[in-house]
Amino acid sequence: MTDPQMTGSDKKPQNKAAVIGWPIKHSRSPLIHGHWLKTLGINGSYEKIAVPPEELPAFISNLKSAGFAGINVTIPHKEEVLKLVDRATDEAKAIGAANTLWFEGEELVAGNTDGYGFLTHLKTAAPHWQSERPALILGAGGAARAILYALLNAGVPQIHLTNRTRSRAEALAAEFGPRIIVRDWEERADNPEEVYLTVNTSSLGMGGNPPLAFDPAKLPDGAVCYDIVYTPLETEFLKAARARGLTGVDGLGMLLHQAVPGFEKWFGQRPAVTAELTSHIIADLEKD
Repeated sequence: MTDPQMTGSDKKPQNKAAVIGWPIKHSRSPLIHGHWLKTLGINGSYEKIAVPPEELPAFISNLKSAGFAGINVTIPHKEEVLKLVDRATDEAKAIGAANTLWFEGEELVAGNTDGYGFLTHLKTAAPHWQSERPALILGAGGAARAILYALLNAGVPQIHLTNRTRSRAEALAAEFGPRIIVRDWEERADNPEEVYLTVNTSSLGMGGNPPLAFDPAKLPDGAVCYDIVYTPLETEFLKAARARGLTGVDGLGMLLHQAVPGFEKWFGQRPAVTAELTSHIIADLEKD
């Protein structure tokens, strides 16, 4: 595991943050936060640190003494860190996972910004989307939990939920309430005309995985198809939606927007998701 103490330069940053996971090699978070630190002229640092599960409690307990203003958390630690902090936000509690930790005085707080990142990007990329219309979510994992929470809080009246393992969707419906309607996976494309937002939260379509088989023919005109996958940027799901004349939104914007609140907590300035940043990350993705 990388030593959390700063090494190298004699001039220590005023603030430092990191992303932890196991493994962590392919995280793009340092590119995002590094771009903002440079653009805003902030004397800070952001690194990626591989933390094995058995070392997580000790690492978290030493965050303050190691000089961290906070960290991002990715798999497999997003659920376990909730047991190791002083307080969790309502979002993190409801979602059952945290992706951002920060200090408020001596108190270590856990939050989840995935729903914020999703909803902010959705409103930006598809401004015609209307929260009073029902939605359809494909998948029932951690990302689905965050997006369910965000859409319900945004006022979406009904969310159709489907998953390859139906019991997982039923468990989420039982937890999130009567506005969640579970549907069979085989019927995922048999959309009622009132569904104007379809979100793929599964790993189908991601590089190395089978594509998501979804025919958008029954979606109404003006519908939005959102894929949280961003490798590749245009999945077969989005390609089919765009060929049908619908709005297709890739997952890169969610990744960028979810990073904003944490950066502001740690470094005291709110960064912007710009075309320059997006191009910077796309260029890195294209190296793979």
